[in-house]
Amino acid sequence: FAMKSKGTAYLLWLLSIFGWLGFHRFYLGKIGTGILWIITGGLCGIGSLIDLFTLGGSVDQYNTNKELKQMREVTMANAMSTSAVASAVASNVAANTAKEQ
Repeated sequence: FAMKSKGTAYLLWLLSIFGWLGFHRFYLGKIGTGILWIITGGLCGIGSLIDLFTLGGSVDQYNTNKELKQMREVTMANAMSTSAVASAVASNVAANTAKEQ
């Protein structure tokens, strides 16, 4: 996955009239609040001002969530393949035991 950049997020905040148009929110996948920011002018500028101070943490949170999701997917894939191998081994053992009897 592509990590999001704090520099890009702050640049989009600046280019969207100091956050009033919410470009930085779209960048972080927050489509609903991005639309809300466009309609309300960044909640009359108050939300945009808050974003100025919280945007770095939002980028970190986005990146952490994406990384955790990727780790979960890899872990589940490994668990599934391990489970399939264990099942195949158990089937072979059962078949060999039945042949011996």
